[in-house]
Amino acid sequence: MRKWLLLVGILLVSLTLTHPALAEEVAKATGDKFVTGFGIYSAIILAAGLGVGLGALGCGIGMGLATAGACEGIARNPELAGRLTVTMILGIALIETLVIYALVIALILLYANPVLPKFMQFIGG
Repeated sequence: MRKWLLLVGILLVSLTLTHPALAEEVAKATGDKFVTGFGIYSAIILAAGLGVGLGALGCGIGMGLATAGACEGIARNPELAGRLTVTMILGIALIETLVIYALVIALILLYANPVLPKFMQFIGG
């Protein structure tokens, strides 16, 4: 429970410190127009990292459960070891594609975000 509270606290602090309003002061002091988007970029980086991390966490748990189920099935009925192994490997490959999808979405967010230029134009950055 304390670990979750610590994780949520770190997340809230990082989101608070990357707010665009804090970057406004830096932009006014330095006269730099592009610093105002620092909070948005930080939020995108945080979202990409959390997305891939949570995707990998969920898929890792799923792979562990799939492997445990296959091992239990082989232990109960050793004659089906070949079929269970093939089914397990196919299932693990499909689970692994979810991590690849999360990585692709994170890379799109980081490098080819189609919404970011419109949003920066909207906020005047």
